[in-house]
Amino acid sequence: MKRRVRERPAPTVWSATSYQDTGGPLLLDTHVWIWRVADHDARVAPAATGLLDRVGADGNLIVSDISYWEVAVKAAKGKLGLTAAPADWLQRAEQAPGIRFQPITRQILLRSALLAGAAHNDPADRILMATAQLVGLPLVTADRQIISYARTHAGLQVIDVRR
Repeated sequence: MKRRVRERPAPTVWSATSYQDTGGPLLLDTHVWIWRVADHDARVAPAATGLLDRVGADGNLIVSDISYWEVAVKAAKGKLGLTAAPADWLQRAEQAPGIRFQPITRQILLRSALLAGAAHNDPADRILMATAQLVGLPLVTADRQIISYARTHAGLQVIDVRR
């Protein structure tokens, strides 16, 4: 009887340098979108800036509608300092080069509620994780909890942009 050899699953967490840049769309975590719009590239690894520049040149940086909401909520609570009033900042940010928006669907909401294991407690992050899974896009993040989750749970692909 032949014994089956199990193939190793593809990595679910990449650094910006190890990610095989296909030029395809990438889903941005809220903080990565903020840093990108605010020109805070120093907060991410240099290779991540290059990756985001290349993908953005083709209009393939995807921002979930939940990120738009999250920025508004955090700004309203005084937890996020913006360079302009939240409505003005968001209006400019949604028109930033290379950015497209991903709507939140009922399937995404359901998946976010049913994430396996000890998934992130932040509802916005859960929605981002579910979006990445259902839409089939890598989630670009520096969030330690999301990165740790992706390492231990199949189905979530993450690009770690930490320095």
